[in-house]
Amino acid sequence: MKLVVRHQTLYRYESGGSRVAMLLKLMPSDNAGQKIIDWQLTVNDEPVTDFVRNGHGDMESLWVRHDQLDSATIIASGVVETRDNAGVIAGMKFQPDPRVYLRETPLTNASDAMCELADDLDGDTMLARLHNLSQAIRDKVAYRSGATQAETPAAEAYVQGAGVCQDHAQIFIAMARHIGVPSRYVSGYLMADSEEGALHETHAWAESWLDNLGWVGFDVSNGVCVTDHYIRLACGLDAHDAAPVRGTALASGSVTVDADVRIDMLEDDSGESGIVELRQQQQQQ
Repeated sequence: MKLVVRHQTLYRYESGGSRVAMLLKLMPSDNAGQKIIDWQLTVNDEPVTDFVRNGHGDMESLWVRHDQLDSATIIASGVVETRDNAGVIAGMKFQPDPRVYLRETPLTNASDAMCELADDLDGDTMLARLHNLSQAIRDKVAYRSGATQAETPAAEAYVQGAGVCQDHAQIFIAMARHIGVPSRYVSGYLMADSEEGALHETHAWAESWLDNLGWVGFDVSNGVCVTDHYIRLACGLDAHDAAPVRGTALASGSVTVDADVRIDMLEDDSGESGIVELRQQQQQQ
């Protein structure tokens, strides 16, 4: 299917900000499950074009301003054609050794209780065992908005028994690494409907390396492997490493952040006019 995306992030600097630097991982790459038809990234209406491929194989760019800013508006938008490959992520242009993703981080250290649960899980194959791991985490950790913060470690969210997609992914990664499966955090977009309506934020899931399949995406929050409803942006060792936007600024007052994501499905027979129309509708929502 073809998905039209508009992702806006607005930073407001109460007393003005200077020396603003932002690391942007907002340029999706082609793989066997997604093809980038059109994509644009701007900051304060200025196009961002100087992307380089990082050590994880994803595209990133560093945006820097030294003058005074009251706000910074980041808009990523485009059209991506997706394909359901039963969760298998293949066809990426560059991939590091999977063993890199056995490395623990402060956000993905597994507690004794997490290790015990991971060790007790059974399954005829490692794939089956990982599916059982995903379900076990869903049973232990309820999805609850606002239950955790961006810097909440996996072990803390596990004890608390509640979290969001970031926590589910990091708990899964920590436990999968404990049983020897290279696993990494993925940030991206999901076209899905919840009980409250369409999701208007980025999404997070995990990818694990299986010798007979390669990388496989597990969305613990929804209890599925990734499908053609997902757009992959960036990956890393944890949520901090794979964040779509990371920034610093010299600012004496508070800094607020508002983000909004709009995703729509484009009919196969829609041409450029259909894309333009959907983008205009997204801007007005």
